[in-house]
Amino acid sequence: MEIFSKMIASALNIAVRQVENTLSLLNGGATIPFISRYRKEATGGLDEVQIGEIKERYDKLCEMAKRKETILKTIEEQGKLSADLKKRIEACWDATELEDIYLPYKPKRKTRAEAARQKGLEPLATILMMQRENNLMARVRTFIKGEVKDEDDALKGARDIIAEQVSEDERSRNQLRNQFSRQAIITSKVVKGKEEEATKYKDYFDFSEPLKRCTSHRLLAIRRGEAEGLLKVSISPDDEECTERLERSYVRGNNECSQQVKEAVRDAYKRLLKPSIETEFATLSKEKADEEAIRVFAGNLRQLLLAPPLGQKRVMGIDPGYRTGCKVVCLDAQGNLLHNETIYPHPPKSEHSLSARKLTKLVEQYQIEAIAIGNGTASRETEAFVTNQRYDRKLQVFVVCEDGASIYSASKIAREEFPDYDVTVRGAVSIGRRLMDPLAELVKIEAKSIGVGQYQHDVDQTALKKSLDMTVESCVNSVGVNLNTASRHLLTYVSGLGPTLAQNIVDYRTENGAFTSRKQLMKVPRMGAKAFEQCAGFLRIPGAKNPLDNSAVHPESYAVVEHIAKDMKCSVEDLIKSKELRNQIDIKKYVTDQVGLPTLTDIMAELEKPGRDPRQAIQVFEFDKNVKTIDDLKEGMVLPGIVTNITNFGCFVDVGIKENGLVHISQIRREFVSDPTTVVSIHQHVQVKVVSIDRERKRIGLTMILD
Repeated sequence: MEIFSKMIASALNIAVRQVENTLSLLNGGATIPFISRYRKEATGGLDEVQIGEIKERYDKLCEMAKRKETILKTIEEQGKLSADLKKRIEACWDATELEDIYLPYKPKRKTRAEAARQKGLEPLATILMMQRENNLMARVRTFIKGEVKDEDDALKGARDIIAEQVSEDERSRNQLRNQFSRQAIITSKVVKGKEEEATKYKDYFDFSEPLKRCTSHRLLAIRRGEAEGLLKVSISPDDEECTERLERSYVRGNNECSQQVKEAVRDAYKRLLKPSIETEFATLSKEKADEEAIRVFAGNLRQLLLAPPLGQKRVMGIDPGYRTGCKVVCLDAQGNLLHNETIYPHPPKSEHSLSARKLTKLVEQYQIEAIAIGNGTASRETEAFVTNQRYDRKLQVFVVCEDGASIYSASKIAREEFPDYDVTVRGAVSIGRRLMDPLAELVKIEAKSIGVGQYQHDVDQTALKKSLDMTVESCVNSVGVNLNTASRHLLTYVSGLGPTLAQNIVDYRTENGAFTSRKQLMKVPRMGAKAFEQCAGFLRIPGAKNPLDNSAVHPESYAVVEHIAKDMKCSVEDLIKSKELRNQIDIKKYVTDQVGLPTLTDIMAELEKPGRDPRQAIQVFEFDKNVKTIDDLKEGMVLPGIVTNITNFGCFVDVGIKENGLVHISQIRREFVSDPTTVVSIHQHVQVKVVSIDRERKRIGLTMILD
């Protein structure tokens, strides 16, 4: 592990000690959120991203170590493992170089070169490579025996052997990689006869661009078109230049042997080397595009999960619709379903008066404080209907993004929560709960179905899931979880828990009532000391006897806070309430071998705002009342909107109609913007101007540059 620590420290430009301590904690079962929050002394204050990078690099190095073991064993079984070769493999930590070293020894299906060797033509290949033979045909004739029919057959076999040697030579491969990285062009053409079917890929019917300049969204679009059999894609450098460079490395002189070597080199390039390196670069460029798309998706998801919550208020959720009506649910402050019914305020039924009476009665009966309306079909009409009614109280009305609600409503989770209700009721509940606490509700939906991604179905699904799961875990733990109201699904993402312990906590709560202290967690079946250590600091108990149980102060540090309170001659509660008392504390006095300044600083910060939600306060937003469909739009209109998705090429904005408009990256600011995520955020309220409307393709061009 020592060599790994040094390599990781060098790559990330941090101290070896930081890496060693982090790996020790990870290998001891600690989670990334726990380490970044409660082990700052050990890591030197590394954040979640840095700890995640250490883990990822360490895992890759472990995989490579296993790969090297396999390679060494395979070569040794062939009897070809020399001391120098073994030393070189053991010292190599570059995956590409390692595979290049292994390539000549890698077991492969019967190749043309292997068939030639079996005919006894390897000595002839060696003669050709030396390029010194003056009477070549006389030497060639000595090889015409057995399966070798004539001179041409002998020379062809020898060239096949040379071609394979050239293609497996590290210098050749690195030389070609250099050419690819500097000048490779990615080209896409529409498959003949599929022009109509491939209309959405029209931009790529005859497309070419230097690979190094091809953006991730363009590359993923091209690869999707290729996967659907609509585009032909190739990556290629200048073939003639590449061939000439290879010839200069292998062809010496101008005799008959040299001509044979030249022919073999050209064959090696066209048949073996170029396809191999092209595949390599296709894979590498796809991985790079995947990483970028996943980074954008994870950033969008983080913003969505950390969207401002309304909090524990009595909410009415409405899933709007025309023919099937609007599904209405009433929820208590904890999100429990109290009542559901359907109203028909829109055509074809148009029961306007009846729907209005039902709505006002429900608001009064269930003391509703806010209304959440899904942003799907009939959303604007429903919002207008709801806001035009008179109620017995002041109400806040919000339009809520319902992406993924239908997936949740048909899921196993929803069936478990509401076995006696159909999908329409479950969907309306999800809309209402999303307003109360987006994070708690969205964790129930597979992250890639939430609708804030870019080509999420085209990227590596394992890498995507890993990144999104880590993002959800990070968000859940940064906010903290109410131990007495959290669902099993939310608890699953808490550091140190998981599906089994999360279910056990819910079962214990059901049987024994609400938790009154964090210590009670130790009574939950299968909750060991390690799991308690990892999860306790992220679980909150509002109204607990010990106020620290509703804070991010870890139970392992309670004694420190109690010591401080004792020295200040007050209670822990007094410390939390009095800023004056806290200002008198000299935290340096409490530094020990176990507790350092980073932990003490965090404790003091938490005493100022114990249990406070780090998310911003929610704001009411109103769309332009005159714009309800794409037909209401006119170029030059300035409209309020909400950012719904961010990509590498810009951001999508909801202006209150079914179709979201695109603000291209060049239209976000007057100044150059390289990354839209540094300028805009999900759910940001913005002003946009309509610059183009393509009603046929349902596309709207917007700009945020208004003056």
